[in-house]
Amino acid sequence: MTDPASTAPAPPAPTTLGALRAGGASFRPVKAEIRANLLARLAAGEPSLPGIVGFEDTVVPEVERALIAGHDLVLLGERGQGKTRLIRTLVGLLDEWTPVLAGSELNEHPLHPISVWAHRQIAEHGDSTPVGWQHRSERFGEKLATPDTSVGDLIGDVDPIKVAEGRTLGDPETVHYGLVPRTNRGIFSVNELPDLAERIQVALLNVLEERDIQIRGYRVRLPLDLLLVASANPEDYTNRGRIITPLKDRFGTEVRTHYPIELADEIRLLHQEAHTSGLGAPDDMPTLDSPVVPEHLVEIIARFTRLVRESGSVDQRSGVSARFAIAALETLAGSAVRRAAVAGETRPVARVVDLPAVVPASRGKVEFADSGSDPDDDRELEVLEHLLRQATAQTFRARCAGLDLTGIQEHFTGGETVESGELVPAAALLGQLGTIPKLAELLGRLGVPEGEQSAEQAAAAVEFALEGLYLTRRLAKDTDGTRTVYGA
Repeated sequence: MTDPASTAPAPPAPTTLGALRAGGASFRPVKAEIRANLLARLAAGEPSLPGIVGFEDTVVPEVERALIAGHDLVLLGERGQGKTRLIRTLVGLLDEWTPVLAGSELNEHPLHPISVWAHRQIAEHGDSTPVGWQHRSERFGEKLATPDTSVGDLIGDVDPIKVAEGRTLGDPETVHYGLVPRTNRGIFSVNELPDLAERIQVALLNVLEERDIQIRGYRVRLPLDLLLVASANPEDYTNRGRIITPLKDRFGTEVRTHYPIELADEIRLLHQEAHTSGLGAPDDMPTLDSPVVPEHLVEIIARFTRLVRESGSVDQRSGVSARFAIAALETLAGSAVRRAAVAGETRPVARVVDLPAVVPASRGKVEFADSGSDPDDDRELEVLEHLLRQATAQTFRARCAGLDLTGIQEHFTGGETVESGELVPAAALLGQLGTIPKLAELLGRLGVPEGEQSAEQAAAAVEFALEGLYLTRRLAKDTDGTRTVYGA
């Protein structure tokens, strides 16, 4: 993975404290820095948190108000609602480069030193004190809260090696700083905060209110400069764990997140997050490593996810993560590649025949309401299969409403059948139907551009139409393993 700092423009020129002062530099707290950059984006009409889908009219304005107010905040929502993604996006509101005292463990601003070490450096070297530059990608720290997290991990502890070197226990420089002070002048995130033991949460009280830290009774006064953001699941918030009341009180803002409200946002999220390899290939010529997933199948996955979230068979307290939909779409693309390899196709395009692969792959991402200690695997599969058929039928009605498909139905009036399945390539499927009336109109309804109306895309559209006619009780279907036969 490429380091973001390595691809950024070169840092500013000043390399000493004197040169920095001569250039007119000034110290600005992190929250003031974020506020100024946020307001500049809003004034320019730019998205404040690019890449965040479905929160534009709900969560994002609340976060913006919190940042402008200078609040630390906690994001509260079920799993897979994009809380961590949103937190990491906040880094983009920091200045691209910021000056730091070279060698400082606490990323101290040269004009605002806070440690004994920093004050000594400046006293010894004056204007010649070395200055470095830190990219905003290096100004973010996070910790997944776990029951075994210690105060030393977050805040710091006495370093026995430094003590062994001859320093006294009363010397503040015997302290090994934890993650929070090492993110000074940046953004620190605590994910799943309720999982943090209550006695450890107490250690964050001073960070949020007095903006300093306390280590094993040391009189350490470090006025930390950071934005603290936490995430929590509502179920953990009230039952398995809890955020202690004094800590909740110190967060300036609590923001409730949610799953995408609109179907269009669910689809946008899938396009943004799913790695299906084939979408947007530069030469528009998919290979076995780059499948194409037609838009109607992406919509089916989006509708399927929403139906699972609404199902009475699913534990609503647990939620259904956006990762459920993303993994389902990636499984669909993987099934298309496998089928193309088996059937000898060179242009893998996902079809309805690939949808059943989604069910067993997705089952582990859903908590069923009545599973208990002895879950009924067959029942769980039946629920998901039913919801997937329902999503397919909804997509068919939405995409093909008013479209005349009698030409396809008439093919079956004489008792003919059409066989599909993993071993039936696109050309063979189309060959069974012969000339297909209004095929171009069907492809247009399914969002296939004229330049991409290949045999594989046509087969995907026709198979979707056949499945839709079956689900609306206008055709019959018989499935035997990997073999599917449509008939009158």
